Amino acid sequence: MVKWYYRSVFDELEDMREYLESLNRQIYGTTPAALLPAPGGSPRKMLPAQQTTLPVDVSENDDEVVITAGMSAGITKKDIALDLIDPRTLEITCERKDETTDENERYYLRERSFVSMTRVVSLKKPVTDDGSSATFRDGVLEVHLKKITKESRGKIPVD
Repeated sequence: MVKWYYRSVFDELEDMREYLESLNRQIYGTTPAALLPAPGGSPRKMLPAQQTTLPVDVSENDDEVVITAGMSAGITKKDIALDLIDPRTLEITCERKDETTDENERYYLRERSFVSMTRVVSLKKPVTDDGSSATFRDGVLEVHLKKITKESRGKIPVD
């Protein structure tokens, strides 16, 4: 006697979802030390690091929109660029490169770091770069954009 077992597409999708969740737990549910290869082991099994994000808060006053963004450690004022793409969209970009140079060419380990984050913030009200300002203090970027009725585009300097 032959026993037939019919599976639906939904059963296969559920199996795939469970498999992807188990992979996600393996990658992000472990400590960074667990991702390193064993002594004398192969570094081919290293897993990718979790991507960083740029959290923002958007609030609105009578005549302006205020965007507050918390930057990651090591970001300075010169690493930040603000671009008003259109009257309802602000792009915040920060990019930092750290490279140490050593006069001694006989180094055992040489590390470089590169951080790049971009966040596009959609705004409910149209704003302009005229009369707008941005400040960066203690790792917090605060952008004040003036509301308008007529739409325009432009770049905003960081103080």
